[in-house]
Amino acid sequence: MASVTSLSDSVQQHLASALSATLPEAAGADPLLRRSDRADFQANGILALAKKAKANPRELATQVVSQVATGTELIKDVEVSGPGFLNITIADQAITRNLAARYADDTGRLGVPYAEHPGTTVIDYAQPNVAKEMHVGHLRSAVIGDSVVQILEFTGENVVRRHHIGDWGTQFGMLIQYLDEHPHELDHKASAEDAAASGEEAMSNLDRLYKAARRKFDSDDEFKTRARRRVVDLQAGDPHTLAMWQKFVDESKIYFFSVFEKLDMEIRDTDIVGESGYNDMLAETCRLLEESGVAVRSEGALCVFFEDIKGPDGNLVPLIVQKSDGGYGYAATDLSAIRDRVFGLKANTLLYVVDARQSLHFRMVFETARRAGWLGEDVTATQLAFGTVLGKDGKPFKTREGETVRLVDLLDEAIDRASAVVREKAQDLSEEEIAERGTQVGIGAVKYADLSTSANRDYKFDLDQMVSLNGDTSVYLQYAYARIQSILRKAGEVRPAAHPELELADAERALGLHVDAFGQTVSETAAEYAPHKLAAYLYQLASLYTTFYDKCPVLKAETPDQVENRLFLCDVTARTLHQGMALLGIRTPEKL
Repeated sequence: MASVTSLSDSVQQHLASALSATLPEAAGADPLLRRSDRADFQANGILALAKKAKANPRELATQVVSQVATGTELIKDVEVSGPGFLNITIADQAITRNLAARYADDTGRLGVPYAEHPGTTVIDYAQPNVAKEMHVGHLRSAVIGDSVVQILEFTGENVVRRHHIGDWGTQFGMLIQYLDEHPHELDHKASAEDAAASGEEAMSNLDRLYKAARRKFDSDDEFKTRARRRVVDLQAGDPHTLAMWQKFVDESKIYFFSVFEKLDMEIRDTDIVGESGYNDMLAETCRLLEESGVAVRSEGALCVFFEDIKGPDGNLVPLIVQKSDGGYGYAATDLSAIRDRVFGLKANTLLYVVDARQSLHFRMVFETARRAGWLGEDVTATQLAFGTVLGKDGKPFKTREGETVRLVDLLDEAIDRASAVVREKAQDLSEEEIAERGTQVGIGAVKYADLSTSANRDYKFDLDQMVSLNGDTSVYLQYAYARIQSILRKAGEVRPAAHPELELADAERALGLHVDAFGQTVSETAAEYAPHKLAAYLYQLASLYTTFYDKCPVLKAETPDQVENRLFLCDVTARTLHQGMALLGIRTPEKL
C-alpha cells in the first residue's frame, strides 16, 4: 500500500502554496508549522518573511489567509493571531479519513513512508567481554543499540549489526596460563551442548577464574612473565593456546546469547565480530598510516597527534596505534574496523553505541580515519554516547558490597517485581500467563526506563518506579494497550469502522491528531538516533487515550455509528502503540 501523507504535511503544502501566491519571492519558504494549544496547528514562519520583505507581518498573514481555502475537507478554519501567527483548525472528516487510510494499510506500517534515500548503516553495539560476566554497564549499549536498529530498519535503511566483543589481548594469555597451571580450579564443560544447559553457571566459573588469574598476575612477577609469553603464543597461532582461547570464546557466547535472550533481543552469531576479527588487518593499517604521514614514531610507538588535544601538562596527547613493544592498541583495531566497514561492507554511516567516557578516544579515531582518507565526505561516523546507570542515591549503581551489579541479577529482580504487579492486577490469567506477562512487563520496564531518557544523560535505576502503573513507564503503556484489547473483545460482533461524517469530540480530535503524527515522529527519531523522542510520543499517546477513555463512552456511545467510530479510534491507537513499542523492543501483551 502507498504511504499516507500526514495532516501536518498536507497543511504545510497548502500554506506554502498560499505563501508563494501572496509573496512570490517566498516560494519554497518553510511556514514553520507545529502543533499548538490554541488550535490544531500554528504557523510562525510569516514573521521572518515579513521582516525580510519589509512588510507588516499581520497584514501579510491576513493576505496569506485569503489564499487558503477554508471550510474544505482538510482545513476548517484559519485565523491570524498575535503579531502574525496563523492558527489552523483541521476538519473532523480529514482526521478520520487520514486515520482510516492508515488503518487500511495491510503491511502493518500504518501508512508510514520509507526514507527517500536509504543507505547502509553499520551499528556497533552490545559489546560484552569474553570470560567476563555482563554487568549493569552493558545494559545501555544493548538496549539503545537494539532499538536504533529496529527504528532504522523500519525506515528502510540497510542495517548491518556488529558486536565488537572483547575477545583478544593480554588478559587471555593470563587466563590460559592460569588454567594450564590450575586445571582443577575450573569444572570446565567439555562441549558447547553441556555448557548451553548452564551458560550462566559456566560463565560464573569463568568469571571467578578470571579474577583469580588477575590477582596472580598482579602479585606474582614470574607468573606475569609466563602469561605474557602465552600472549605471544596466542598471537603466533600456537594450536594448543588457540584451542583453549576458542573454548573460552565459545562458552562465553553461549552465556551472551542466554542474557540477550532474557533481554528479548536477537543477537546473531554472524554479527559477532570481535577484536580478533581484525587481527589480519592491523599491520597493514599501521603501515598505511605511517606511509601516509598520518601517524609518526614517537619514543618507539606509532602515534597520531592532534593540536587541540593536550594533557594537564600542556603536552599533546597522542592516539597510540602501535605500542613501542610492537603490540597493537585498541586504536589499531578500531581503525581496521572502520576500513572493513567502509570498504568491505560499503557503509554510508558508522554508528557506535558506546559509553560517553570513551568520547575522546572515538573523536581521535574518527579524525585519524578522516586524515587517512578512510572516512570520505560521503561517510559519516557518529558516536551515540550514553551516560551512566545510577543507583537511587545518584551514584554509580553498585551492590551493597560495592561490587558491580550483575546484569542477570538485575533482570531477574525486574521480572520478579513485575510479576508481583501483574499477579495483583490479574483477573483471568493462569500461573503460566502471569509468568510470561511478568517477564514481558519486567524486561519492558528496564528497557523503557533507559530509552525514555536521552541517551547522553545518566539515569537512576529505580525498579519501584519502573514497574509503577502510574507515570511515564512502559507498564502504563502496556496497560493502555491491554485495556483497548479488552474493549475490542467486549464489543463482540460490533467491528471498528471509520465514519468521517461524524463530528468529533475534543478528546477524539486530540487523540486522532496525535496518532496521525506517528510517522513524523519515527522519521525524527531515526534521523537523530533518539529513541527517547519515540518513547515521549508513545507516553503522550497513552495519556491522550486515557483522557479519551474517560470522556468518550465507547461501547455505550449514543449511536451505533459512533460506537463503531470510537472502536476504530481505539484500534488504530492500539496498532500505533503496538508498532511504536516494538520499535523500542518492548512487548505489548493482549491481556494484563
